[in-house]
Amino acid sequence: MQQINVTKTYLPPLEEYDKYLKKIWDNGQVTNQGPLVTELEEKLKTFLGVKHLFLVNNGTIALQIAIKALDLKGEIITTPFSYVATTSSIVWENCIPVFADIENNTLSINPDEVRKKITDKTSAILATHVYGNPCNVDALQIIAKENNLKIIYDAAHGFGVNHKGQSLLKFGDISTLSFHATKLFHTIEGGAIVTNNDELAHKISYMRNFGHNGPEAFHGVGINGKISEFNAAMGLCVLPKVAELIKARKNISELYNELLKNTSLIKPEIADNTKYNYSYYPVVFPSEEKLLIVRDKLNNMNIFPRRYFYPSLNMLNYVGKQSVPVSEDISRRVLCLPLYFDLSIQETEKISAIISQML
Repeated sequence: MQQINVTKTYLPPLEEYDKYLKKIWDNGQVTNQGPLVTELEEKLKTFLGVKHLFLVNNGTIALQIAIKALDLKGEIITTPFSYVATTSSIVWENCIPVFADIENNTLSINPDEVRKKITDKTSAILATHVYGNPCNVDALQIIAKENNLKIIYDAAHGFGVNHKGQSLLKFGDISTLSFHATKLFHTIEGGAIVTNNDELAHKISYMRNFGHNGPEAFHGVGINGKISEFNAAMGLCVLPKVAELIKARKNISELYNELLKNTSLIKPEIADNTKYNYSYYPVVFPSEEKLLIVRDKLNNMNIFPRRYFYPSLNMLNYVGKQSVPVSEDISRRVLCLPLYFDLSIQETEKISAIISQML
């Protein structure tokens, strides 16, 4: 049986990519804000309905620039249930991650727990839209306003999600995206920084390019966050397919829902008033023991789900010990099942049957 991974990179028809390669060869510019990067930025702003969007070379750099652009210091309250980059970016920028536990039903950061963690050293909240599922943005905004805090949303999984009638990326001071090859929309490697604030947009524009504020001028400290024309070319090929890719993922997710409805698995609740993108298919097992038994059985059948996210980030050896019992519990019991654009009905049925038999 062909190996089934948790995800699979969508690659467009080669001839479509070749057309963009010819443009690169004809133009001769391969990096430094070339015409394809500019074109993709404009198309993404239109597609996502956002004011300012800056392409960068990965989602981690996006987080680091966001922290730097907001001049954050001291403590940043964040979620322990996310990919490691959410926490490591805080540490890398010499800030201190303070973990607020998550909601048991949505797996997003719990606003009530955020309130408990605020001190006179707190400068911001960095929350993740886990699996593309929106955080409680209204509650977090109230908390931030009352305490004069900035909000960064790690929206690595949130491409194309709409919430309360608008792009999920419009909430907070800055949202960051990952365009890694495993994502719904990708540029092979890449990411983006989104903001509605003109002043922040100006800072981000020079920070991602060594601090350049013109060919022979430097406005301030910067880093090499640029993306190449080749990455942009892939993005331009993938973007027109996004609606089709979401539809395929939705169909597979709904089939999983039907096939697994009589098991003891629990699915996270999607926030109300949300047009979801079906980035992942996470399920929570009744125990870690059950999860490991099922995972090993699937692996033996050449099927490889992933423990997104494990371990809980408060367990990292470079952060101080903090108690977040819900995150620790969920991280031990959650498993993301294979989900991608051309996963077949037969493969979905096989995965579901194995899980059902083991439960």
